[in-house]
Amino acid sequence: MPGENPRYWNPYFGGLMLGLVLFAAFFVTGHGLGSSGGTARLVAAAEQRVAPRHVARTPAVAEFMRGAGGPLDHWIVWSIGGVLLGGLTSGLLRRRVRLETFHGPRITARVRWIAALVGGALVGYAARLARGCTSGQGLSGGATLAVGSWIFLFACFAGAYGCAFFVRRLWTPGREEG
Repeated sequence: MPGENPRYWNPYFGGLMLGLVLFAAFFVTGHGLGSSGGTARLVAAAEQRVAPRHVARTPAVAEFMRGAGGPLDHWIVWSIGGVLLGGLTSGLLRRRVRLETFHGPRITARVRWIAALVGGALVGYAARLARGCTSGQGLSGGATLAVGSWIFLFACFAGAYGCAFFVRRLWTPGREEG
């Protein structure tokens, strides 16, 4: 591909590899890929330590406490560990591991961090409402041809396209007035 960065995989090759990983996940574990369920279980475990009475009174959180091993004894929690380890390994192999903040020329790093945290909280909340994130609904649900997952995917792309109109200016250099 023109302008391809040798420090990253070709996106088509990366997509093929992601598809093979998804197939292997279904074949070996009987589950697809996902991350919001694991994150919710991690948060539920932390909340259980800090406010156990709140967890017991909140059905959406209490559901994670069922089972002998608690919220962390679930395949999706281990899946998150694998994603983090794989990402770190990839970054180390390609020498991309360092602390930095990507932001456009029109916003500061601080604003970028605030926007990322607010956006992440909204996506996390929405993932709980939708009973799955883009990985679970988009990849795993889409791969099984679940109608709700395809509706989610189209709504996700439409929302991203509509939002891009407003935020893309933050990532592009502005014109000089004069």
